Parts: sequence; C-alpha cells; structure tokens
Amino acid sequence: MYQFKYKNFEEAYQSIFWYIEAFYNSKRIHQSLGYLTPNQFEKVSA
Repeated sequence: MYQFKYKNFEEAYQSIFWYIEAFYNSKRIHQSLGYLTPNQFEKVSA
C-alpha cells in the first residue's frame, strides 16, 4: 500500500478502506476500548 501511487483521492480512499476491512484485526482486545474488541465496542456504543 505505501508503495502504491494513487491517481486520485477516491482511489486512495477505496484502497485504504478495503485494507482496513480485510486485514485489520477486529478480534484483538484494546485497552483504550475498555478491553473490548473493536466489534464489541461498536455494538455497545451503537
């Protein structure tokens, strides 16, 4: 990702969004989220 040159903002945004959705570890607990996973925190906060 960091070595890719994007043609425009939209292309960069879509690529970054896809990367986060595909590779971000949503099962690891986070201290800043009260020791919840991001998925659990999102459900509690909604």
